[in-house]
Amino acid sequence: MNLLRNILFIVLFIPVIFYAQELPPIVNYTVKDYSGENQNWNIDQSFENYIYIGNNKGLMEYNGADWKIYPSSNNSIIRSVKVIDKKIFTGCYMDFGYWVKNNYGNLTYTSLVEKLSNPLLNDESFWNIVQFEDYVLFQSLKRIYIYNLSNESFKIIEAPSKRAVIFIVENSVYFQISNKGIFKIKNGEGILVSDEKAVKDQEIVGAFLVNKKLLFLTENGEFYFFENGSLSQWDISSNQILKSQNIYSSCKLSDGSFILGSISNGVYHINSQGDLIQNINKEKGLLDNTVLCVFEDKDKNIWLGLDDGLSIINLDSPFNVYNDIQGTLGTVYTSLIFQNNLYVGTNQGLFYKPYNSNEKLQIVNNTQGQVWCLKVIDNTLFCGHNSGTFVVTDGFALKISDLPGTWDIKKVNANQNILLQGNYNGLSILEKVGNKWEFRNKVEGFNISSRFIEFVNENELLINHEYDGIFKLKLNTEFTKVENEIKFKLFGVESSLVTYNNKVFHSSSVGVYKFQEDKNKFEIDSLFSSLLYNTEDPIKGNLIVDTKKNLWGFSDRNIVLIKYDAITNKPKRIDIPVQKAFRSSNSVSGFANLNYLKNEIYLVGNTNGFTTLNLDKLKTRNYDIFLNSVYKQALNTPKEQLTLNKSNSLKSNQNNLFFAFSVPEFHENIEVNFKHRLKGYNDKWSGWSEESSVSYENLPYGTYNFEVKARIGNVISDNTAVCSFEIDPPFYFSNLAYVLYSICLILLFILIHSIYKFYHKKQTQLLVEKNQRQVTRMQLEKDKEIIKLKNEKLQQEIDNKTRELSVSTMSIIKKNEILNTIKNELADIKDDKTVKPVIKIINTNLNNTSDWKMFQEAFNNADRDFLKKIKEIHSNLTPNDLRLCAYLRMNLSSKELARLLSISIKSVEIKRHRLRKKMELPHETNLVDYILNIC
Repeated sequence: MNLLRNILFIVLFIPVIFYAQELPPIVNYTVKDYSGENQNWNIDQSFENYIYIGNNKGLMEYNGADWKIYPSSNNSIIRSVKVIDKKIFTGCYMDFGYWVKNNYGNLTYTSLVEKLSNPLLNDESFWNIVQFEDYVLFQSLKRIYIYNLSNESFKIIEAPSKRAVIFIVENSVYFQISNKGIFKIKNGEGILVSDEKAVKDQEIVGAFLVNKKLLFLTENGEFYFFENGSLSQWDISSNQILKSQNIYSSCKLSDGSFILGSISNGVYHINSQGDLIQNINKEKGLLDNTVLCVFEDKDKNIWLGLDDGLSIINLDSPFNVYNDIQGTLGTVYTSLIFQNNLYVGTNQGLFYKPYNSNEKLQIVNNTQGQVWCLKVIDNTLFCGHNSGTFVVTDGFALKISDLPGTWDIKKVNANQNILLQGNYNGLSILEKVGNKWEFRNKVEGFNISSRFIEFVNENELLINHEYDGIFKLKLNTEFTKVENEIKFKLFGVESSLVTYNNKVFHSSSVGVYKFQEDKNKFEIDSLFSSLLYNTEDPIKGNLIVDTKKNLWGFSDRNIVLIKYDAITNKPKRIDIPVQKAFRSSNSVSGFANLNYLKNEIYLVGNTNGFTTLNLDKLKTRNYDIFLNSVYKQALNTPKEQLTLNKSNSLKSNQNNLFFAFSVPEFHENIEVNFKHRLKGYNDKWSGWSEESSVSYENLPYGTYNFEVKARIGNVISDNTAVCSFEIDPPFYFSNLAYVLYSICLILLFILIHSIYKFYHKKQTQLLVEKNQRQVTRMQLEKDKEIIKLKNEKLQQEIDNKTRELSVSTMSIIKKNEILNTIKNELADIKDDKTVKPVIKIINTNLNNTSDWKMFQEAFNNADRDFLKKIKEIHSNLTPNDLRLCAYLRMNLSSKELARLLSISIKSVEIKRHRLRKKMELPHETNLVDYILNIC
């Protein structure tokens, strides 16, 4: 039973403890981020602020945006790096040398081992490189090689050791030989400085100058001063902590403090007096607890080369971060320092610890739950809570009001013994009775949530409700009820109400309004609106007035401070750059909080702890932007790199360009943005972007200037990185092409001229031919007319001949008829002898061939070649047949034929029949028609 009671006591009454600590921002890079291997052995920085790291995979270069890895000459681990001027000296297994940048921005390597007159010893690795005056010292576990930069000669010192370390302290070079002690290089030789047990039996990991005395650090975390030839241990408060650690690396920082890298517990930060400032390990944000090297860059960032990755501690950052890793603290809504204790109000309760100590935050008893406000009034700490109001004393909270949801607590100037509270359901009063504060009454007549309250005068106040509007209330003199209420319209969203410089301001998404008491209304304040809202980075959320009467707000990229200028007495805006991730974690929307602690230090609450801001550490510096690489590419071909320091001429098909640029800035809370333009293509600048590369595709031919500038936080880079290049025109737009075009044009002109000339000649010829044809046609027409006339004449002649033939034929017929008549008449006189001679003469005339010849001649004149043609067709025709054909051609009837031939009609028919037979005419063919159709 006693055991159970003890357990309950522990659970209920022992405060909740948090092991988180306010730490500087830490940036981590995993193997996946830099694409190298786990272990990082040495780190240095170039004149352009690029970081160079010796990694198991080779030499890593980081420009703030991109990582490059250059393997060593034999693909071994690079264990040492030292930047001297524009050369990066490195050491690896069985080789050391230096790297320089070529015109393309890439590192090229030159080995120095070839210059050695004595060969390297077997299995040498070079762990350390330092510069001393005009010499570079390369150290392995067996030797120190001293390289003269002037004449490139070497001197070798035998120095066998378990850990290769060289220290430059006050113009002297110190090194350790195992089991012998500390040596100093003098005149090119190693001179023993101390062989005391502390430096003979332990490995030395650091040597520094402190108070003008030489100070050695051993691997066991012990500091020894070397003075007057002897060692004495440095008696410091951190000895008890460090003696249990195995220290592997160390660095004295520019502020005189020390960073010690351990094998198993991260780093220890020791101030110049030897007091432990903080221990940062994997639990507190590092990637790994084994620290192989420590390096302070030019911006006082601490780089840690780890056994597994890289970490950067922004030690000089104005921000310190309290990360609630376990989520027990919750979201911070308010904070302050009271009686040298830091109090933090969250959604989990009220927590406290001694300010500026490494002690743990612990919860104040009875305050579990949502805390809305903390106020110190008359040396009393009030806590506005979800469940009511508490008075906090020595880590204990006494509830004095059960009215839920205390948003805010205000002093009442008209009565110093009462306080006004804003609650979930209106207003309430606290009253001081004796030395104690007690709840007195709820104010009647107003039941709206009262988060933002500002007094206008002694009993008049303004209350802002984000969704319902702004109320002006007049309370009675006893502060028990509302006598008068005026409601103003709502101005935008994300609104708040503050009193600044004795004026009440209402801020929202549409700007800042000032309450004009004489006019009893809100009017836009153009000055504060332009400072806070009418900018490219406007305020979002509520405004805050701290206890020093400064005005604060939060934008996407900045914490914004409004201060009055000491000379002009006008308000000015000061932007403190932060990353968007910081702003997004800055408490719940509409509940941004920032509270003054002390000595220019402010606490900013967020959703997973809080961040402290030290205004004394705010500083700006100049930045340069660098163009890291430029590539060209033709379609369907690999990329080709271009030189960075001169103008490039590209072929017409190499018109795809890729640019990579960066600013070597390594702070966690500083965001780097870029904007660019390509003059000759588009002279307009792009918008700001986090992208550190850009590409252009299918550019037309011409001359271009690529320009890029950076914005680092709110600082614009001093320079503008420029790359000039020219894309040659395609062949069809080249000078040679234009010459060819000119030649072709001339030839074309000549061809066109020739064609035109030929065409003109042809047209002329055609015209001549046409005229000739017309003349010919006219001549033909004339000839035709003549022929027609001739034909008409011939036809007339034919007609005449025909008529003659007809007349002749008729004459012969008539003659024959007359002769036949006479003959017939004479035939009746048979006995008369004189008649017979006459009849004989008549028969002779009837059969006279001369008549036929005359007829034939006339017929041929009338129908030329008929007889010849019919003879050709029918060669078997006799002259009598031809004669019959001629008569039939004249279309004479059988009767006329009988008269003409002096035969009977029957005989004519017989002749016709015989003629048809000779002509072999078909029965259906008419003989006369056949003869008439022969032509």
